[in-house]
Amino acid sequence: MRRSEAARADDVVARGDMLGLGAIVGAGAADVIYMDPPFGISKRFAARAEEPGGPRSRARGPVAYDDLWPSLEAYLAWLTARVVALRELLADHGTLWLHLDARAVHDAKVACDRVFGRARFLGEVIWAPGNGSKARRGPGLAHQTLLLYARGRDPVWNHSDPALREPYADTSQAMHFKQVDADGRRYRDRTVGGKTYRYYADVGRAIGTVWTDCPAMVANTPLRRETTGYPTQKPLKLLDRIVRASSRPGGLVVDPCFGSGTTLVAAAAAGRRFAGCDIGERAVRTARARLDEAHVSYIYRELTDAAEAS
Repeated sequence: MRRSEAARADDVVARGDMLGLGAIVGAGAADVIYMDPPFGISKRFAARAEEPGGPRSRARGPVAYDDLWPSLEAYLAWLTARVVALRELLADHGTLWLHLDARAVHDAKVACDRVFGRARFLGEVIWAPGNGSKARRGPGLAHQTLLLYARGRDPVWNHSDPALREPYADTSQAMHFKQVDADGRRYRDRTVGGKTYRYYADVGRAIGTVWTDCPAMVANTPLRRETTGYPTQKPLKLLDRIVRASSRPGGLVVDPCFGSGTTLVAAAAAGRRFAGCDIGERAVRTARARLDEAHVSYIYRELTDAAEAS
């Protein structure tokens, strides 16, 4: 995946707090911002490290980041301040994807409604990582939630992109797609309200809001090349879908806490520009290594230095 030998100013990897992103991302510049912050669960996350003569282990690995908070209120205050700052970076057609789980997502939605206005809430996507549950009492946490908020009234949504389509069920194809056009493509016509719509079998149907086809295991087992050992790494397929859904080719994708760098890799592969930051040294080192391995060029900045230069 080689886009160019010379890094463009928009392709930036930075270390620092996302509150400083405005120093490298212009106001109203981002097509999409994917925000995957700490979930507010009071836990310390370690990266997987190589055990001499044995398998990789997270139990003995170095700390990648802390998700420790004195209270839910403190966490929400931290999160809200950053959502406010990120909103200013979105273009009028831009969308914020906020990735959390059941422990804080409902409180976070109330906060985001205040920042964006409830009318700008586009909906939510339920992602099932497929890792099962260890709960012994009550329902286990077997899914995570992504809240979508638009900056303006007409956000980008590339509904025809193959990443947002899935095959029609075999029964549906057998019952309905019986006609064939001059190019040999099977289709069906439906008339609704006096207007006829044509659907092609090979295009597939739009996916829904429950995503079960992006298993986390591909990004979190040392048996797969995709994994980096960084905790809570998200699968490339998930971020590729998000990038393609809410950004245009050549548009700017922003990740304010990029962790292992999956969003940046997905953006480069999809022909988008990227800018992202993380406060953690291990995250920055992991993301840069992934981009270098993929031959993706970029500029590295320290956000404090960038803020002084702006």
